[in-house]
Amino acid sequence: MAEQEAKAKSLAKAKGGKKEFIGTVKSDKMEKTIVVSVETLTLHPLYKKYIKRAKKVKAHDEKNEAKIGDRVRVIECRPISKEKCWKLAEIVERAR
Repeated sequence: MAEQEAKAKSLAKAKGGKKEFIGTVKSDKMEKTIVVSVETLTLHPLYKKYIKRAKKVKAHDEKNEAKIGDRVRVIECRPISKEKCWKLAEIVERAR
């Protein structure tokens, strides 16, 4: 998994600095939109312990391919709507 994230970061730099995240699809109920939960590890400044932080982003899924539980890679794009400024780049792993 660390290899995929390193690969995603190197791809982000090659494509003009657009941000990329790998996350899990939490909702696919909207038309052409998915909600992706992205977890990151941040170091606590005082206790020096890593804490999991999660944020949800709405991503554009043109073909409605992604389903709940899939691991996907989303990439930053122009604002498509009020809250949607990410688009689905690829489905990394299908849900079982």
